[in-house]
Amino acid sequence: MNRAILIALSLSSACFAADLALTPPMGWNSWNKFAEKVDDQAVRGMADAIVSSGMKDAGYIYVNIDDTWEGQRDAQGNIQSNSKFPDMKALADYVHGKGLKIGIYSSPGPKTCAGYEGSYQHEEQDAKTWAAWGIDYLKYDWCSADKVYKPSDMQAVYKKMGDALKATVRPIVYSLCQYGLQKVWEWGASVGGNLWRTTGDIEDKWDSMAKIGFDKQTGHDSYAGPGHWNDPDMLEIGNGGMNPAEYRTHMSLWAMLAAPLLAGNDLHDMSAETREILMNKEVIAIDQDTLGQQGTRVSKEGAAEVWSKQLANGDLALGLFNRSEGMTEVRAQWEIVGLKGKHKVRDLWHHTDLGSVRDYYSAEVPAHGVILVRIAR
Repeated sequence: MNRAILIALSLSSACFAADLALTPPMGWNSWNKFAEKVDDQAVRGMADAIVSSGMKDAGYIYVNIDDTWEGQRDAQGNIQSNSKFPDMKALADYVHGKGLKIGIYSSPGPKTCAGYEGSYQHEEQDAKTWAAWGIDYLKYDWCSADKVYKPSDMQAVYKKMGDALKATVRPIVYSLCQYGLQKVWEWGASVGGNLWRTTGDIEDKWDSMAKIGFDKQTGHDSYAGPGHWNDPDMLEIGNGGMNPAEYRTHMSLWAMLAAPLLAGNDLHDMSAETREILMNKEVIAIDQDTLGQQGTRVSKEGAAEVWSKQLANGDLALGLFNRSEGMTEVRAQWEIVGLKGKHKVRDLWHHTDLGSVRDYYSAEVPAHGVILVRIAR
């Protein structure tokens, strides 16, 4: 390949990289449902299901393989996939053929969380391998890195892989998974990160989701925006540990947070309710709003919380949340969100225009539930 072509490819890659994750990434991740049982057939099946279910049309485009795909390294140190994934390039081609993108997982340590081969001392080599396979997304999980690095090394360690990804000619979304340690939101973008985990792992339980979504995201909003996002972890919607009202709260809160929307359920057997929650295009539009502003809590009275998010066209999204065990009235006063007078209100879960409302909007919100509305300026 001559020098002119190499320069053109490098410039093209830089342009693509600058345009990565301008809205929070949307897709599917294998871990929550399949864990170590994920294999080539399962990933192909999920790619098929994303298309056939309508999720692709709703914006879910990444098909991300989590831990346990890794095999051994060859004599030259190149990472190989294991017997569950006989041909990663062919799998990537299959996913791309569906109009989707494919993601992979590794660790900066010697081993991944599940004890498979990590990228320690093979960062550039692994990045080149993934690029050659056609990988579009990397989740990079700290795990065993604490056995070879000090906490103060974390920023440099993540930058090493960020630089390695940039050095390839392929745009790869870079997801930092280190549980919010070392105040990652303050430096994640500077090491090439497009998103970074802000907490430990989510569980398919109300208490876990609520603690992460409501209590652990405040104060980070100024670090979120096009190309770089705070990540409160994957969606648990459809996995059975919460009821429909709680899953609507989960989806609404992640949308208000401008969080990545990575489904973690089996897409083959979704109930009608799960489909409706994951593919509510009006709620997704709040998450994917091009302004890229992360919503914030503007009032809290007991278990009643109001969250506000500015949208690109001047509208506001308001989430009226009830964290209690019983029905509760939640009120959003216009003055606390910078509004005056009358404004049109639309309910995004019921897809209903509620007319013009003066001075405040209030609603009876069910236990662990939400009313999510869009307010026209």
